[in-house]
Amino acid sequence: MNQKPTTPTAHNDAPVMLVTGSAKRIGAATIEAAHYQGYRVIIHCHSSEQEAKILAAKLNHIRTASAAIVVADLSIIEEVNSLTAFVYEVIHAFGQLNVLVHNASRFYPSPLGDISHTQWNELFLTNAKAPLWLSQALSPYLKQQKGCIVSLLDIHAHDRPFVNYTVYNMAKAAHRMMVQSLALEMAPDIRVNGVAPGVNVLPEMDSDQALDYEQQQNIIRSIPLQRIGRPDEIAHSVLYLVEAHYITGEIITIDGGRSLTLAGSLV
Repeated sequence: MNQKPTTPTAHNDAPVMLVTGSAKRIGAATIEAAHYQGYRVIIHCHSSEQEAKILAAKLNHIRTASAAIVVADLSIIEEVNSLTAFVYEVIHAFGQLNVLVHNASRFYPSPLGDISHTQWNELFLTNAKAPLWLSQALSPYLKQQKGCIVSLLDIHAHDRPFVNYTVYNMAKAAHRMMVQSLALEMAPDIRVNGVAPGVNVLPEMDSDQALDYEQQQNIIRSIPLQRIGRPDEIAHSVLYLVEAHYITGEIITIDGGRSLTLAGSLV
């Protein structure tokens, strides 16, 4: 694990939230929403360290010693000592953990005929295996705080698969079942819930998943609310589940109604 210095420990009673993959996009929106609600936050990143530093500096300027950074490739779960070091760094940041949000994810197509072991391992690592291993490793600390876990899933993880995204679909479906299974196993000490976005963030324009204008318009036309969702709308739902103390094992769909009309493809 690539360990980096974290923000000095904040000596107060504010709850602590860790969001994986939270340097930008939905993860960053969740961090900012939680921070606004008074949480101390731990920003996890791997390749987006510069964005994480900018976000942490912004939040620490608002409230001193309220944001920390942990840099790690989630493959750390594959090696006991690396996972132990990651858990130590997370807990050392503020001395406790109240909320774990599984947001980090890889997303790309794996059309039949070209599916490789590399795709399988990478997509299952980020979308299924890491959430389970991190939940297990951090569960003693969450239990101490009567805390909770919230997972970012996908509307395509249940009954409506993306065409040509079989491995991703399978991994997210496994993650969905993890939410429901752990909700039973961790009760009554830890609540476990999920949020299933639809089209809330489009692929970055410089990525190999970028969509052209016509593709974007086709997607918008397929959404009953006739617009792309926003990261802050996902963050709002995550915070709702964190504060909803009598909800566990629930998965909320946040998709503008798209799953009502979805045929199973990007457009």
